[in-house]
Amino acid sequence: MSWLRRLSRVSVCGVGAVGGAFLGYTFSTNGHTRTAYSSWTTGYTPSTKWDWNWDRRDVHSLVKPLKFKEDVNNNIESNEERLDKMRPSASRHLIFIRHGQYNLEGATDADRSLTKLGQEQAALTGERLRELAYPYSRVVYSTMTRATETAKIILGKLENVEVVEHCDLLREGAPIPPEPPIGSWKPEMHKFYADGARIEAAFRKYVHRAPASQEKDSYEVFVCHANVIRYFVCRALQVPPEAWLRLSLHNGSMTHLVVRPDGRVGLWQLGECGYMPPDTLSRT
Repeated sequence: MSWLRRLSRVSVCGVGAVGGAFLGYTFSTNGHTRTAYSSWTTGYTPSTKWDWNWDRRDVHSLVKPLKFKEDVNNNIESNEERLDKMRPSASRHLIFIRHGQYNLEGATDADRSLTKLGQEQAALTGERLRELAYPYSRVVYSTMTRATETAKIILGKLENVEVVEHCDLLREGAPIPPEPPIGSWKPEMHKFYADGARIEAAFRKYVHRAPASQEKDSYEVFVCHANVIRYFVCRALQVPPEAWLRLSLHNGSMTHLVVRPDGRVGLWQLGECGYMPPDTLSRT
């Protein structure tokens, strides 16, 4: 049988660690030997490489290298020992909550309070956070009326939160001109210039890896706005930030980012709202 003769001329070059996948194999045709590789072993170069020091908290950027030779007898620590002291060991869980539905007809921020539905959405999210039973160490909320009201309803469902703060940096705004643009929403460029710097400052303040002094994983809740959250997700995942408007978040939804000690970032949830009944869902 010709197919059996051809098979006998095939020799496996390597076996992968997962599921016995082949790294590659050689085969012979018409007296010529060729090598075929799996697509992920062909020297593929990513379009954008991960920046391990994206938050400027990589341990090598926190420890100044020694300028002199190590001297153990004089109890001078080696560079590696100094790095180990500054190396994080815990993860940070950042849970971003979009505010509930609010009065779109309000002329000022004070008038844009939560609707009855928005209050219900906030209560449902607070109950969901309580059911998850994470050890929440901090709740930070935007100073805009709709976010403040949402945070207070959520806090009424939680117990033993160590720190409660409000922050102007988390207020809603226009982070960066979106790509592709959207015809129904065109802020003036000065809005992007001012809001973008503020929202980026909020990202740098709150989204980063844990310090070495943090011994356990932490869980923090941030109650703010859709544009802010969407921009944060793109920045944290190192996706082009102008892609933020391609994402959509329901009112009261939860977005869960995890920042690992080595600087890896994972998106556990984006706009999670499956705990809400269908008739309570909205995106205004």
